[in-house]
Amino acid sequence: MYHAESFAKLQFETYLIGYEGATPVSSLLSLPHVHFLYLPPLPTALGRLPFLALAPIKVAHQVVSILLALLWRMPPPEFLIVQNPPSIPTLALVWLAARVRGSKVIIDWHNLGYSILALRFPRPGHPLVVLAKWFEKTFGRTAYAHLFVTRAMRDRLVKDWDLQGIKAVLHDRPPGHFHRASPSETHELFLRLAPSLPTSFLPKCNPPYSTPLTTVHPTSSTPSPMFPSPSPSSTTSLDMPDLRADRPAVLVSSTSWTPDEDFGVLLAALAQYEARARALAGRLPRLLALVTGRGPQRATYMREIQRRADAERWAWVACVSLWLEAEDYPLLLGSADIGVSLHASSSALDLPMKVVDMFGCGLPVCALDFACLDELVKDGKNGLVFRTAEQLAQQLETLLTGFPQSPALDSLRASLERGNSTSTANRGGDGGGGAEAEWGSWDDNWTRVVKRLVVSGPGS
Repeated sequence: MYHAESFAKLQFETYLIGYEGATPVSSLLSLPHVHFLYLPPLPTALGRLPFLALAPIKVAHQVVSILLALLWRMPPPEFLIVQNPPSIPTLALVWLAARVRGSKVIIDWHNLGYSILALRFPRPGHPLVVLAKWFEKTFGRTAYAHLFVTRAMRDRLVKDWDLQGIKAVLHDRPPGHFHRASPSETHELFLRLAPSLPTSFLPKCNPPYSTPLTTVHPTSSTPSPMFPSPSPSSTTSLDMPDLRADRPAVLVSSTSWTPDEDFGVLLAALAQYEARARALAGRLPRLLALVTGRGPQRATYMREIQRRADAERWAWVACVSLWLEAEDYPLLLGSADIGVSLHASSSALDLPMKVVDMFGCGLPVCALDFACLDELVKDGKNGLVFRTAEQLAQQLETLLTGFPQSPALDSLRASLERGNSTSTANRGGDGGGGAEAEWGSWDDNWTRVVKRLVVSGPGS
């Protein structure tokens, strides 16, 4: 969606091909040059088939629907930009459509599809993984331009796959509307989220005057006939909300609930935090963990969380799974106190976009360590890096001691302020002829790296 919006802002007639589902971001919906081509979903009855039976049917269905979109449902495009993964069958179809219609292909390399497949088939040399790797290399090698989410991925693929075309590192950046939420934005968000939250665990609320995190006072400190009782209609006569002193700390983790993100690490850390909060007799705050996203392992883990919380009688920790609309997601990140990334990277060459989003909202992050994470997270400067559940639990205790006045948390948050030189996650090596002066936004980074490739060519 971010790429599509950037192209549309340059007056390109932009066609976004994908499956209908969650509502696109409002800024994309408001642009006159954006068109949505929705692909038909696979019949739900086929979802009960085992993977080896379902995979070829799914691929055949995708081949037909994507080719119809690329070759008949849209005019010949000047550029075809595709994110990888998924690789099969997308890369081959884009390769074919580009040759039929005379288009230039831009591949946005976010990870390697064959490495994700290897999580399902871990045996070395598994024929499906070998085939997937060949497919990805063959149909991805000759694109007009390659955008890489890390310098490590660029260096590896250029060396091992002899990629042709223009090669540039485009580190992910949040869009401009990602920001630290104001108390008013937090108040409105948690009024909407209230039905999904565990009321017995949270401070007592009196909507619309208060939420678990915020409170609002009437414009006058003396009784007024305008406020005989709280009601939604009275919110227009209230002062600006303030953050509550008795609010719980809010932890947010965004996950796709897939094998490359071990949610069990967070579960174990939350259990240890519960034990420490009891032992320290109230010197740690209650912790509300909100996990966003959908995926295959969601139901299994949420049942396990509920079982463990009931068995151990958790009183200091509550964990809730949420699905948010696109407009509410940055508000939640901007309202939270700590972000947790469980992304392990199947290839050890990509970076978690969720951390980029959290940084854009001024949210300090505890991130699971892997090979190239230091291109984004600087341990002790803009976040903390952990390898075990014990380390994560200790980090949560350190950051939340003294909450809501926590020097350790405030120090990390200060490093993420826009324009602060210490917030820069990467410097130089961007493949675009210059170092990144500061954290910046998606628009800043896209203009610097990609615009020159699509407006007047790479030499502009």
